[in-house]
Amino acid sequence: MGKNLTRQLIERHLVSGTMKPGEAVQLKIDQTLCQDATGTMVMLEFEALGLPRVKTELSAQYVDHNLIQADFKNADDHLFLRSACRKWGLWFSRPGNGISHAVHMACFGVPGKTLLGSDSHTCAGGAMGMLAMGAGGLQVALAMAGLPYSLTMPEVVGVEVSGKLPPWVSAKDVILEMLRRYDVKGGVNKVFEYYGPGLDNLTAMDRHVIANMGQEMGATASVFPADDILRAFLRQQGREADFVEQKAEEGADYDHREQLDLAALEPMIACPSSPGKVVTVREVAGKPIYQSYIGSSANPGLRDFVVPAKMVAGKNIPEEISLDINPTSRQLLEELSRSGDLNRLLQAGARLHQTGCNGCIGMGQAPASGRISLRTVPRNFPGRSGTKEDRVYLCSPETATASALTGVITDPRDMDMDYPAFTEPDTLNDMRPLMLAPRDTSNEIPVELEKGPNIQPLPEFEALADALSGPILLKAGDNVSTDEILPAGTDILPLRSNIPAISHYTFSRIDESFYERAKKLDGDCFVIGGENYGQGSSREHAAIAPRYLGVRAVIAVSMARIHRRNLINFGVVPLLFKTPEDLTRLDQDDTLAFEDLPGQLREGNTVTVQLADGNTLEVAHNMSEEEVATVIAGGLINEVREKHLQ
Repeated sequence: MGKNLTRQLIERHLVSGTMKPGEAVQLKIDQTLCQDATGTMVMLEFEALGLPRVKTELSAQYVDHNLIQADFKNADDHLFLRSACRKWGLWFSRPGNGISHAVHMACFGVPGKTLLGSDSHTCAGGAMGMLAMGAGGLQVALAMAGLPYSLTMPEVVGVEVSGKLPPWVSAKDVILEMLRRYDVKGGVNKVFEYYGPGLDNLTAMDRHVIANMGQEMGATASVFPADDILRAFLRQQGREADFVEQKAEEGADYDHREQLDLAALEPMIACPSSPGKVVTVREVAGKPIYQSYIGSSANPGLRDFVVPAKMVAGKNIPEEISLDINPTSRQLLEELSRSGDLNRLLQAGARLHQTGCNGCIGMGQAPASGRISLRTVPRNFPGRSGTKEDRVYLCSPETATASALTGVITDPRDMDMDYPAFTEPDTLNDMRPLMLAPRDTSNEIPVELEKGPNIQPLPEFEALADALSGPILLKAGDNVSTDEILPAGTDILPLRSNIPAISHYTFSRIDESFYERAKKLDGDCFVIGGENYGQGSSREHAAIAPRYLGVRAVIAVSMARIHRRNLINFGVVPLLFKTPEDLTRLDQDDTLAFEDLPGQLREGNTVTVQLADGNTLEVAHNMSEEEVATVIAGGLINEVREKHLQ
């Protein structure tokens, strides 16, 4: 049997461990990526490590999330990040350059490399034949320090792609079909590797759409080959010299196999409030809408804007509909302007917003109360748009535009028009001249970090105590997202560099009293949850803020990959119910006690919990020896200081 591409990439970067699914492995990381909503914490963590410079081949910091400068906080963070890049040798992408994943793909991604990012959608880099993964910021900071990245060796799902997409069906419908099959947790500890003749009919940016939203299935990564399609993309970006062919070996073996016939697909849509609630567009057609939103890291390609522009050319968007255009990058905005497609959108009544993530993470463009918003973004978790109890559907640019023209959810195949033709331009402007390159190492003039008043030091957490006792401060349900544990939005995102301030919002979308109850307790407490606890964003604040408020352990039926590791990184013990029925034995405000918890974690995979009624409950953990050592030390910074950087 030949090797699949995923196993080749892992083998080339393997530092330690056995490449057997479920085993712990450590990988060398070539490149790192940060965005500003998580990057401030990454830089504070890197500062705590005390190193003079990053040790990766390339590290880049993007400003694409916190763009609304309603006061000093975001602007101060931008200056801090710029100074950190100058001090430690990272590329800095200024506000307005664009969304990190699309810009990194255009400027820096190299086939065959590993990429680790403090944004969960870093997996979009898999479109380039890279092993690209999202992680918590602390693990990205350690990768910047030259330390390997630890993860569970994933299974590899081989997705054989055949056929060609029919008119009015595009890459977003492909990944929505995969989500229909796998839901939001079916990809946990799996890599989806795409191969087959149908890939010849998917552009590099089509592949980006699919790889980006692989995260919504819970996948570790998505991997595409680096072939002639990718070579053409790099040529368009003036980087053909960076092309290195990457492909599976003949007769490659996979742990699982999936068939995907592009020709059999139709327009799909994810209903509120989960990316996994996928149906055909025709099943929900006719519902009146308020907003159609085009753009985001999940639909960042030029065709995702040109096709809508041609659809609305010479037409008017109804006055009650908001058609929101969020350009992905400065490069894309320049091309839309040059081609006249931007004018077509504006003349039809579209609203143009600044280049960045914007409404995707609740930074503006929130929909009206009780109204439907169609969005080409990757997520529709409850309240993520900025509107409480929102009604957000995820769909393709074609579906969003057709619905904007009609005022109701519309299958674009039912429009009385021909499918617009689109051809990629041969070349696009290079964005790198508008970035701050790493400074020359021969320049020994010291760089001072610029820290405004909102930037506070990272809290220090003590080691795990022998005994823990306290109440269950929150009992949550299934599929709790990190947006619900620690929300985003215009009021909260600017506090990402200030843990004491941002902790006020911990679990506020589930229980607004959580912060006050935790502060009043001023001691150890616990959280319990159902399946897929911590899905969604990689934001480590969803682990740090609860830990700051005294949460010492989370017990759930199952946990999302990145959040589970973030809990470990900051000394919160991730425990698992042995059966879903055990969850029913515990209620909010019940008192739990753990005796000799460090010893129990070291000795095996079962932990005994003392209940207030005198009974006991056995729960499990699936941590490796390295992860157990980390959580006992009180977190990864404590452990790394002791073992690696003395």
